[in-house]
Amino acid sequence: MRKFIVTIEGKSYEVGVEEVGAAQPEQALPPVRREAQPAQAPAAAASAPVNGEKILSPFPGLIKKFLTEEGASVKKDQPVLVLEAMKMDNDITAPCDGKISFKTEVGSNVETNTLLAVIG
Repeated sequence: MRKFIVTIEGKSYEVGVEEVGAAQPEQALPPVRREAQPAQAPAAAASAPVNGEKILSPFPGLIKKFLTEEGASVKKDQPVLVLEAMKMDNDITAPCDGKISFKTEVGSNVETNTLLAVIG
């Protein structure tokens, strides 16, 4: 039996795991403790810097469809994509006039503040 320390939501638990069918002798490993890491921003929002007005996801959901083409000119308050959350379709609108560049794909699950598009 090998023992491990597992930390879940800041609480540490010691667990034993039995190796089934292992022919090698058990080796003692020093315990490993890791400090909880701060939550990271979604990868899409942390990617290379972007120029223009960002459209961020207001809540977690599924990108259901784009309502305009990549690179199209959009007007302020024009719906640009549909974000489904809790089985409801929500139109996400352009915050300003300009050309749109999507930074996500249809069918993607996104978290709050994920970069969806940029208008430049």
